[in-house]
Amino acid sequence: MSEIENITDGGRPRRWSAAEKLRIVAETIYDGKSISAVARLNGVAPDLLYRWRKPMLEEGCIGVAEDDSVNGNRTVREMESRIRELERQLGRKTMEVKILKEALDKSRAKKPNLLAQSLRRGGSP
Repeated sequence: MSEIENITDGGRPRRWSAAEKLRIVAETIYDGKSISAVARLNGVAPDLLYRWRKPMLEEGCIGVAEDDSVNGNRTVREMESRIRELERQLGRKTMEVKILKEALDKSRAKKPNLLAQSLRRGGSP
């Protein structure tokens, strides 16, 4: 079961199991209680209850039960960070290839000149 950390009164961390989330969200839907009242009764911040409720209404029980960070923002940030790092690495490799191609072109341009100079001096090809 996934859990989420919520800081409640007193500043102590609180963990909510998926079953607790589902029960609390169900109170707002089936018992006809307001979200603020349910939040107060259960010691949950109303905005957190809204965030739990949204995926449940959109995706059903799975939306809340599988929720790793309520809305997956942590996963998105990790993936964006990984993409940025890979883009940096790609940029470096692209520059390396460009530099090596320029060096190869310059060496090819000098090679006929060196060969011609060698022949003038009496060297063999």
